[in-house]
Amino acid sequence: MKGLELSRAYFEQFGRPMLEEQFPDLLPCLAVGLFGSGSECFGWDDELSRDHDFEPGFCLFLPEEELVDRRREFLLERAYAKLPKEFEGVKRALLQPVGGARHGVRRTAEFFTKTLGSPSGALTTEQWLTLPEQALAEATNGELFFDNWGEVSRIREQLAFFPEDVRLKKLAGRLLLMGQAGQYNVSRCLGHGESGAAQLAAIEFADSAMAAAFLLSRRYRPYYKWRFRALRELPLLSALEEPLVQILTTPCDGEKLRTIEAVCAAVAAEVRAQGLAETESGDLERLAYAVNDRVRDPELRNMHVLAAV
Repeated sequence: MKGLELSRAYFEQFGRPMLEEQFPDLLPCLAVGLFGSGSECFGWDDELSRDHDFEPGFCLFLPEEELVDRRREFLLERAYAKLPKEFEGVKRALLQPVGGARHGVRRTAEFFTKTLGSPSGALTTEQWLTLPEQALAEATNGELFFDNWGEVSRIREQLAFFPEDVRLKKLAGRLLLMGQAGQYNVSRCLGHGESGAAQLAAIEFADSAMAAAFLLSRRYRPYYKWRFRALRELPLLSALEEPLVQILTTPCDGEKLRTIEAVCAAVAAEVRAQGLAETESGDLERLAYAVNDRVRDPELRNMHVLAAV
C-alpha cells in the first residue's frame, strides 16, 4: 500500500471517528490530508524509501487561534498521539524525524510560513523568482481528504504554478544556459582538451534542460533525487529522460554532442508549439531572448535574463 493510501485508510478508520466523537465542534474549521516533504507525498514511495520517516499518519490543519485556541489544539494533539501505534504492519515513529514531525496537528499559517515564508501563501514577485521549486512542490503535492474551512484549499490553488511572467522569465534563463553550456561550451572545452570542464558543461546543460521541461509542462521541479522520477510523469517532454541520462553518464564525445542537439531541438519545438517564440532558429540563446520578450511586466522583462535561475 502506498503512503497516501495508507494515510487515507488510517484516517478513515481511526482519525475521522476520533474527530467526530471527541471534536465535533472543530470539524467545520479543519482540513485533513497529507502533503509536504517525503516521497509518499508525491506517490513515489517504495520499500527502500520506508527506511526513515515513513509511518501511518495524516496532517490536521487548524486556522488561527481566534477560531481554535491553544487549549483545543493541545487536546487535539493528545488525541492524535493516542491513535493506534501500528496500522497495516507499519509502525508509527517514536521520535520526530530531522526537521520536525511531518504528521499530526499543524497550524495552517505556521506550515506555509515554514515551507514558503508566507502564512497566507501570497507571494511577492521576488519570492516567486527565488523560492526553491522543491518548496513549492511540497506545498502543493499530496492530497486533501477534506477541507471544511477552505483555507488550505485556497492557498494550494493559488500556488498551483508560477504566474505566467515568472514562468517565462525562468524559462528564458534556462534556455540561455542550455545554449551556453550545451551548444557552445561542451565542444569548446573538448577542443581545449579540458575533459573535466566539458563534463561540467554537460551537467549544467542537463540540469537546465530538465528545468525547462518542468517549466514547459507547468510542473514544479522536486528535490534533485526525485527529478528523473518526476520527469517520467510530465505530460510534455517525458521522452527526455533517456537522452538526459546518457548525457550525464557517458563520456564527452561526438555522440554526446549529437544527443545534446537532439534535446535542444525537442525543447525548442515545444517552446514554439506553445507560441512562446516565433523564431525558427535552433540557437537557444536567440530563443531565450525571444521568450524573455514575452514577459509582460516591463520591470521583470528588463531584469537580467538569468535573474530567475
